[in-house]
Amino acid sequence: MPSQPDLASVGDTNGFDSDEPMVNERSVRASAGLLFLLGFSALSVAFFTGDSQPLQGFAIVFLLEMGIRLGLDHRFSPSMILGALATRSQRPEWVSLEPKKWAWGLGFALALSTCLAVGWGNLEASVMMIACSVCLALLFAESALGICVGCYLFTLVRRTKPSRCAGDTCDYTPPSRRSLFSRNATAQHHH
Repeated sequence: MPSQPDLASVGDTNGFDSDEPMVNERSVRASAGLLFLLGFSALSVAFFTGDSQPLQGFAIVFLLEMGIRLGLDHRFSPSMILGALATRSQRPEWVSLEPKKWAWGLGFALALSTCLAVGWGNLEASVMMIACSVCLALLFAESALGICVGCYLFTLVRRTKPSRCAGDTCDYTPPSRRSLFSRNATAQHHH
């Protein structure tokens, strides 16, 4: 019987001991995919019909999502709950929570600035679509490619690598370009 979806854990996490808060990368990526789907739908409506109200609604939903993750706890975020339910039958991939919080802070700042610019600055719809496209590109990178831009920025600013990274990118050395598409690329191991 699969265990209950647990989005963050301190202590024994997937066979290793850690006092560091962790988050399930699979749930985070599923959550990003759900938000991407919602945002892309709203952007499409705005682009094809000229009606920016769905896009404004998405900006508010996204702002609330990031606000809940940062202000309360990411376990209360509706998209994180749905992401955890969608991935509950998969083996969790536990990663450090702090870089993810940094990424969510980036998303919160982007959504807040867009909402304020629309509400008080009478931002034109085309500029709002560009701002939302940046947000959607970040969500796509996280959900489809497993690239967390906010986590990368966290590493640059803090000048230290987290203890646990998605796809073991903290410790993994990729193969040379020449061997990327050869059989030898699969034989490369961690260094």
